[in-house]
Amino acid sequence: MRIIAGRHRGLALASVGKGDAGAHLRPTTDRVRESLFNVLMGGRFGDPITNARVLDLFAGTGALGLEALSRGAEHVTFIDDGRVATRLIRDNIRLTKRMSETTLIKRDATKLPDNLDAPYDLIFLDPPYGKGLGKTALSTAVDKGWVAPDALIVFEENAPQTVNAPMVVLDERKYGDTWVTFIDNPAP
Repeated sequence: MRIIAGRHRGLALASVGKGDAGAHLRPTTDRVRESLFNVLMGGRFGDPITNARVLDLFAGTGALGLEALSRGAEHVTFIDDGRVATRLIRDNIRLTKRMSETTLIKRDATKLPDNLDAPYDLIFLDPPYGKGLGKTALSTAVDKGWVAPDALIVFEENAPQTVNAPMVVLDERKYGDTWVTFIDNPAP
């Protein structure tokens, strides 16, 4: 795995090795990540990355959040409760030397506390597939003040996702067995 573009383009990230099957550690492939960021930067969504506050739920290796940071995000907060995942995220943050622009919280993404900081503009959700954890985490993040009005949510799963109003699905893309659903959280 590597950073695809931006300030850290080509930087190899920490090796996942055998990963953590029990925690369903399944990193987004370079190809899917590149395609996802091409859609984000393709103009349809304006520029959702530059100066954005990014929340990476079920962060795994942190590759999605670090790719956003490499492309101009202001800050990334990574949420994951896996032992292997948090070690990989910490290692990858060190590799990019971006400690001051990142926060790592070891916590179950479905059980977020109230957010005491500014809400996030861009949210990545990459939960274990087929368990419904992403929808629970998204609902909790909204309820607890983590998601800004007009935030863009990028939801990876093994099927396209539906949302409850006022959220709106903007686009869906399929890459192999991965569906990426782009969701808007419109301002009230």
